[in-house]
Amino acid sequence: MTLSEQIRTLCKEKNAIIMAHYYQRPEIQDVADFVGDSLALAQLAAKTDADIIVMCGVHFMAETAKILCPSKKVLIPEPAAGCSLADSCKAEDLAAWKAAHPNHMIVSYVNTSAAVKALTDVVVTSSNALKIVNQLPDNQSILFGPDQNLGGYINRMTGRKMELWNGGCHVHARFSEEALLALKEQYPNAKVLAHPECKQTILQHADVIGSTQALLNYAIANSSLERPISDTQYPISDIRFIVATESGILHEMQKACPEVEFIAVPAEGGGCNECEYMRMCTLQNLYDCLQNESNEIHVDESIAKDAIRPIQRMLEMS
Repeated sequence: MTLSEQIRTLCKEKNAIIMAHYYQRPEIQDVADFVGDSLALAQLAAKTDADIIVMCGVHFMAETAKILCPSKKVLIPEPAAGCSLADSCKAEDLAAWKAAHPNHMIVSYVNTSAAVKALTDVVVTSSNALKIVNQLPDNQSILFGPDQNLGGYINRMTGRKMELWNGGCHVHARFSEEALLALKEQYPNAKVLAHPECKQTILQHADVIGSTQALLNYAIANSSLERPISDTQYPISDIRFIVATESGILHEMQKACPEVEFIAVPAEGGGCNECEYMRMCTLQNLYDCLQNESNEIHVDESIAKDAIRPIQRMLEMS
């Protein structure tokens, strides 16, 4: 059997479910039971009847699954898979920020540790942030963190003046505006799809701004609509989307729309637009993790009982 087949056999034997984020390696996405963004992974974790959840993502995702499913065994193939956003906001620093703004509600991006979530009033993802913030009272003062780019986008879209934590995703913050403009010039008919974690210098050129799931949905819904029905000289293979988010999503986009070309926006200096933390999960360490039931996630009960409230509030408001 191939390694992927052995992994699937173990899942059946152990009543385990493999959940993978869209930014994972293609082979991890292909072997998973479910592939989604942070919101979808949290929603599924809350409902699964599996005994074991293997989270192919980064550490905060596995923590969120454990908080939602305290009686289940939650594993992560590579425990060192962190997140630059989560690392940028420590619980003690958030507590000090909160103490300095006593009348403010804390809205935290899901890319945070369990300890930060425990200090939070409501958690959001890029899929539901606008929807949730729009449900909060207009006169409610808000502290938003840790992604200042996402927070700035919400402020612009809602007219709010949320105070923003000075943090950012190291992948989305380094997309090159110069490279994006060059791609737009090269492919003038291509739509630009961008994640709201990108800087405004990127978002200002986007045709569509949304979460990873929203960008995928848009590409699927519009891939056949980009060609004028009467234009037989414009084959479907000429349909293109320029994508400004972590390049792992291109795998699912290409699977869903095999005749469409998806072009990743390069990082500044021609650098990589992949998240090295997401790439830490491999078929081998996934197999080892599941076979040995190793790298189990534990969340302190005193933290979990406070952290689950803003997560549940998010799920209710989504």
